[in-house]
Amino acid sequence: MGILKFISFYFMLCSSVYARYDCPDSICGNNHFDIRFPFGIEGQNLQNCSYYGFSLRCSNQGRSILSLPGAGDYYVRDINYRTQDIQLYDPSNCLPKRLFDFNTTSSPSSPFKAVSYLNYTLLTCSANTVLSRLNVIGCLSNSTTSILATSSMSLASQMTSLYNCSIINNSSIPVSWAFQYESDFLTDLNTDLVLTWDEPNCQECEAKHSVCGFKNAISGEIQCFDSHGTGSKRGRQVFKFIAVTLLIPAITCLIGVSCYICLDYSRFCRAAAAIQNITTRNTTTTGGAAVAPQPETNNGLDDSTIESYTKVVLGESRRVPGPNHGTCPICLAEYHPKEIVRCIPECEHCFHAECIDEWLRINGTCPVCRNTPPAHLNSS
Repeated sequence: MGILKFISFYFMLCSSVYARYDCPDSICGNNHFDIRFPFGIEGQNLQNCSYYGFSLRCSNQGRSILSLPGAGDYYVRDINYRTQDIQLYDPSNCLPKRLFDFNTTSSPSSPFKAVSYLNYTLLTCSANTVLSRLNVIGCLSNSTTSILATSSMSLASQMTSLYNCSIINNSSIPVSWAFQYESDFLTDLNTDLVLTWDEPNCQECEAKHSVCGFKNAISGEIQCFDSHGTGSKRGRQVFKFIAVTLLIPAITCLIGVSCYICLDYSRFCRAAAAIQNITTRNTTTTGGAAVAPQPETNNGLDDSTIESYTKVVLGESRRVPGPNHGTCPICLAEYHPKEIVRCIPECEHCFHAECIDEWLRINGTCPVCRNTPPAHLNSS
């Protein structure tokens, strides 16, 4: 009884030493980025494991969602903890429409801000007068009207005088550093929205490959912890004691059970082999016919079903719809303008059309998430 009390005491002591490191990463779908401090998934994180205003939601489709006060919901494509920025895209695939109404500065509760702002002019022109080299905003245009954007007021004035275009909006919109000097009509403003944050500041901690988190549950002070969570010398001694008193006997017991199972399984295999030999001899003696192995079935989809899935011709921005990146997951080649991609319904993962067509003829599941697409997209 005294030994049990002694072990319980050391368990409590060990928990107090390591409690502040007990903040595991959250998981949402097949995202390639980690979700950790200061971020956290609603309903998954332990208390004091995420910073105020950094809560994400996980959709039923496995997408991480960031809700910005005054700006709405955005899907998260990537999080860079080293540079403290987050890459977002519009769930409706029409980011330009939201950029001209984007404003987080009016909400003091939002910790995020744009990397930079730049004045842009939005114009509407007749589709027949727009030159082929100009990149129109597809989600705002139609068969008769083309919507263009430029950061050059002089260029906007020329378009109104030479091509009879009209200015419909002129405002400061958030842009990333890579695109803040775009002045011609060569952008469709559909590049992902990049936001950054100042607090909490964990850049130095991330640079050392350490773990950033709350020092304790009371003060709210941020501290950089060792990534291996070794703690103090006393904590290591406690851990060694627990390992000696509990883990070694448990491992010894596990080895014994495993040896017993292996011996029993070996006897079973020998018995099964003997039965198989007897069956083979009886079949040969009686002239019985052996059962031929069944051919493998093709689990792929037919061409009509594959052709019913959406195909998209990429524009100059090479922007792929949905939760996709700049390379085809099958051939690992980068996408290029004018290439045709095909998207699988339900999960919305996209690939080069020729790559995914060949894949689906052999295997009827998505190569990325392994979900099975519907057998007939348009059953009616």
